[in-house]
Amino acid sequence: MRADSQKYDSHYIDNLVGDERAYYERSPINFVNKFTCPVILFQGLDDKVVPPNQARKIYQALKERGLPVALVEYEGEQHGFRKAENIKFTLEQQMVFFARLVGKFEVVDDITPIKIENFD
Repeated sequence: MRADSQKYDSHYIDNLVGDERAYYERSPINFVNKFTCPVILFQGLDDKVVPPNQARKIYQALKERGLPVALVEYEGEQHGFRKAENIKFTLEQQMVFFARLVGKFEVVDDITPIKIENFD
């Protein structure tokens, strides 16, 4: 994450996280083998806090591990989504994802689900 951060932010992150060992221990990509549940990721492509390649790496690793995983990327969005249509789509897809994979319930609204790797 430090390598992907802006120069100013990288020092801020060092103060939050700590030394190299702390980076390793706090990075989910290093513990993909411990993931056991489905994951859905939503990523703004202009995000400077968590760069898109971070979401893509974890998505790819979970996909290779065989876990149900989905990734939605939003053009023109940053770390917090601002566009109403993207916020709505995110909430709908979260609900459908949970309905299909976690709660096993029917969604009343007519929402077309996104493709979930290792599930669909």
